[in-house]
Amino acid sequence: MAPPPAAPAGVGAARMARVELADIVRAHGAAYQRAHPLCRAQCRALRAIARCRTAALGGHRAVCTACGAERITYNSCRNRHCPKCQRVATERWLAARRREVLPIPYFHVVFTLPHTLNPLAQSHPRLIYQLLFQAAASTLTRFGRDRRQLGGDLGGTAVLHTWGQTLTQHVHVHCVVTGGALAPAGARWIPARPGFLFPVRALTKVFRGRYLAGLRRAFDRGELHCTGGLAALAEPAAVAAWLDELRQQAWVVYCKPPFAGPEHVLAYLGRYTHRVALSNDRLLAVLDGRVRFRWRDYADGDRVKVMELEVDEFLRRFLLHVVPDGFVRIRHFGLLANRRRAAALAQCRVLLRQPPPPVELPETVRDLMLRVTGLDIERCPVCQQGLLRQVERLAPAPAAWDTS
Repeated sequence: MAPPPAAPAGVGAARMARVELADIVRAHGAAYQRAHPLCRAQCRALRAIARCRTAALGGHRAVCTACGAERITYNSCRNRHCPKCQRVATERWLAARRREVLPIPYFHVVFTLPHTLNPLAQSHPRLIYQLLFQAAASTLTRFGRDRRQLGGDLGGTAVLHTWGQTLTQHVHVHCVVTGGALAPAGARWIPARPGFLFPVRALTKVFRGRYLAGLRRAFDRGELHCTGGLAALAEPAAVAAWLDELRQQAWVVYCKPPFAGPEHVLAYLGRYTHRVALSNDRLLAVLDGRVRFRWRDYADGDRVKVMELEVDEFLRRFLLHVVPDGFVRIRHFGLLANRRRAAALAQCRVLLRQPPPPVELPETVRDLMLRVTGLDIERCPVCQQGLLRQVERLAPAPAAWDTS
């Protein structure tokens, strides 16, 4: 696929032909795969993004019951790294979470790994990310149970992010945490102090210690195979010295003020849970083998800037954020852990005098899209009177750029 033409003089990037990540992958993904070794998850992500909503995945033909107009719709890839496939997944996930929100303050806590660990995250992503979840959840759980803090079990949802605004590696986990805890045996609800959850310096110290202890155990068990630039860590003495250096570095934990209410909690979760490294609306152009996209510079007053990267570098950065197959990016702990969520939330509602959520029937895709976008996906866009009814299923068709 040829890149879109350059804009005429005086025409801004916003008026150029719209560029999507799929366009870049279809035009350059196969060459990138031939030139660079990729893991299975990265290959699958590129293939899925390239094929998403094209004839390569098949689809269906629908006809309007009133005017006879036809519409062909192609299937989505549903890959979690595809920027076009997250809206329905997000809304369905939020519908489930909406039933779990309690009438209490919620806090936003972010745990970030130092960039020194980035090479290990690239070679052993599953282990490094797993340790991050464990260290963050166990740190918050410990502070929640500390009688000097809350003295009970809190609940939280943790979401893994691995990127910064320029697609560089920035591994961190966002946690939405209850502003209070359930006392032992469910005897009472213990609210957090107004506007305050836990002391951040103490959180940082415990988080760093727990993460490095887990990393030390992984080295001792032989779970980390250090080659290439990490070959020096094959020796125990070098590992000990490296871990000591990490212990001396400044680790970052940030605890934001509580959300303004349950609606803001859900709005935040909707922005972060199913987010991908780069959304299509940030892409501006692909010209002469270079990709231009918008990014927000938080260090410069949140100014929006434009970055330009060679296609290979752009794809390399994007693929840094493809998580291993089967790895769960959204996890719950404490009161919200899957094994105890229903009973714990029921007890919390009793103590907080909150009625149980009403029983709701599952929402259809049509109803969901109507609620979210205001568009009826079954209404004929031509006559606006009839309904589109499927009359034929379309088998997948090979495409020129499809290398599978």
